[in-house]
Formats: sequence, C-alpha cells, structure tokens
Amino acid sequence: MTLQARLEIPRSGFTVSVEFTLAPGKVLALMGPSGAGKSSIVHALAGIQQLGAGSIELEGRVLADEHTHVPPHRRHIGLLGQEPHLFPHLDAAQNIAFGARAGGMEKRAAAREAARWLERLGLAEFAAQRPGSLSGGQRQRIALARALAAAPRMLLIDEPFASLDVEAAGDMRLLVREELDRTGISAVIVSHAAVDTVALADELLVLEQGAATHYGPVAEVFAAPATRFMRAVVAALPASARVTEATDGV
Repeated sequence: MTLQARLEIPRSGFTVSVEFTLAPGKVLALMGPSGAGKSSIVHALAGIQQLGAGSIELEGRVLADEHTHVPPHRRHIGLLGQEPHLFPHLDAAQNIAFGARAGGMEKRAAAREAARWLERLGLAEFAAQRPGSLSGGQRQRIALARALAAAPRMLLIDEPFASLDVEAAGDMRLLVREELDRTGISAVIVSHAAVDTVALADELLVLEQGAATHYGPVAEVFAAPATRFMRAVVAALPASARVTEATDGV
C-alpha cells in the first residue's frame, strides 16, 4: 500500500516542506525537536489539516492535492495519538466494535471482532468497563484495537507511549510491532524516543524547522548523525540497542 507524499504545510514562522515514499508494509519514523512540524505531517496525512501545496497518494488514489481533499473518514487511515480519545459513554467492547463498524462490519460481526481483540489483548475481563475505570495502558491498547479493527490501509501513530510508564510503554511497543507484522499495513510513527524508532521503524525522517535533515534507513541515519539533535538522540540510546538493533535495521 504505497504512500507517496509531497507536502507543503504552512505554519507560524516556517513551512513544513518534505517529500517521501513509503512502501507497503514498511514503517517510517518521524523524529525532530518539539515544534518541528511532525504532527503537522501526521495531521495532513490523516486529512485533519489541508496542504498548502503538494500531494498525497495512497495505493495510487489521490487523497490531497491542489484540487482534492478527501475527508478523514474516507481515507481508510487509522490514527492513534498520545491520548486514546475513547468514547467515555461506551465500554471497552463497544469502543472496539465502533472501529469495526466504521470499517464496514455489521453489528454482530463487530461485536465478535471486539471480543476477539479483548481476548488478544488480555483484557476480556474489562469488556464491560468504561474508559474512566481503566489504566492508561489499558486505554491505549483498546484505542489501538479500535484503530486496527477498522481495517485501515495505513496507520498513523503520534507519540502514543509518551504518557505511559516504562513497563506499559514497552508492552504497547511490542503489541504495535506484532500487529504491524501481522496485518502487513504500513505506518508512520512520531516519537521523541530513539527506542521507539529502533524497535518499530524501517526508515527515519528527521525534521528540523520544517525541513528534512536526515532521511533513510534507521541504521544509516543513526550511524551518521549529522546534526546536534540527532547526535543527542544517538547518545541517549543504550549502546546495546544501538549496536544490535539499529545495525540490523529493526
């Protein structure tokens, strides 16, 4: 499900200007200082934000250009953010079933899909609980299940681990990797954490003041950090992960 993106997104003080191609089943990580424009790229891909210029094509279908702006609900792109944004009046099973219904399933099939997901997540006992009574990690897992239950052609992941503790973040990272491998869909992930990029991504685009300062395979970018930001990122990565995981391009 190839994504071709050529983006010009006006922001206060600068314009985000990047171009990249993402092959089917691959994961692109976006890294950069706060305010560099990473979330603007995600929002443009999702259809939440319009382009100033450029184009977005997924599977040969134009989602945005100077003449076209396909609305978010018609893009078949899942979005998972730092906040799970579950429906507070629906229980865990109903939240997941909502995603399945959005993906075209009829009501009974969607309920079965929600039950399957809850079993898969180890949360079957929480099926009837509403989001307010669940932990942050549980809510994020349900949000991921809801996004994937909709059978998206692509997944956008915008810092979903930032508010989780170390253990919950590790569990969530493993779950995301397993589900991306299982479904074979491509994904774009925004993160400030090098460990997220090493564990999840195939390619890395580093954004600084709206411009790409690095773009290529994760291992290559980490092996030759050319800016102060990337040198700090690499320095913060545990040596074991830098040598074994980044070298293998995990």
